[in-house]
Amino acid sequence: MKTNQIYELAINKGIEFDLRGKEGVEKFLRKKRAKYERISEEEKGEFDLDSLENPYLDSRILNISDDREIKRVLVGIDIDPAEVLLAKELGNIDLIISHHPLGKGLSSLHEVMELQCDVLNLYGVPINIAEGLMKEKVGEVARGINRLNHQRAVDAARLLGFNLINCHTPADNLAASFLKSLIEREKPETLAEIIKILKEVPEYHKASELGAGPKIFVGSPENRCGKISVAEITGGTEPSPLIYGKLAQAGIGTVVGMHISEDHKKEAESASVNVVVAGHISSDSLGMNLFLDELEKQGIEIIPCSGLIRISRNK
Repeated sequence: MKTNQIYELAINKGIEFDLRGKEGVEKFLRKKRAKYERISEEEKGEFDLDSLENPYLDSRILNISDDREIKRVLVGIDIDPAEVLLAKELGNIDLIISHHPLGKGLSSLHEVMELQCDVLNLYGVPINIAEGLMKEKVGEVARGINRLNHQRAVDAARLLGFNLINCHTPADNLAASFLKSLIEREKPETLAEIIKILKEVPEYHKASELGAGPKIFVGSPENRCGKISVAEITGGTEPSPLIYGKLAQAGIGTVVGMHISEDHKKEAESASVNVVVAGHISSDSLGMNLFLDELEKQGIEIIPCSGLIRISRNK
């Protein structure tokens, strides 16, 4: 496989396991295409044409130095210039893959957050409420990432001649779909049972050994779960903290997420919504592993770094 093919596979896997379903993703893309047709020629000159085919603009091809066949890949949760230098030191690395967004993927992170509106709607939150609350959060995220130096790792890869891509929301979709299926199959009744189920997943088991395993952040082990949402596993970053009251009104009793801020924790407590944090880097690893297994099937060697808990399900 070549870099473009690996990137296309990531996007296709993201669509396949998107909680909105393939039709939901296509509806989203149709809206983008319709918007493009309506704007002026001047505006089209600045329009991000990737958005017409890629529903996950936080995932990008960032640099292609050569169109070689990919045999050995360095993969990390975060790729900084240090990891690019590590690739040079290791030698024979054909491609570097970051999970977290870099370059144009980072500057477009807020663009994927509409996914959360649709997923919240699937869990019973009225779409107008979800969009209203997310609009403010999207603006906050966009302003926050605007100040960052997006290109550091991208420039390092370009200068040292490495192909570089990042795979964010597609991997998070894989993790969210995996956890949704697991929870629906196991039907946990209490928060303690959720923790037990999660710790049986290899990535979370390993994270527990490292002191970063699943934890209850709101609620007690004996609390009953009620209806469980995994909406916060994917969709760019955390939603508005005010969403917990709306989730409670929609009948959600427990949220399983990657991480939670203090403001979100307080709002969840106020709404009596239980929160189980599966773990950030371990959840990222889960999603990436489900994608990387597809590369491994093609004979590509995976070299994990930067926090990636590599677990192969091909064995």
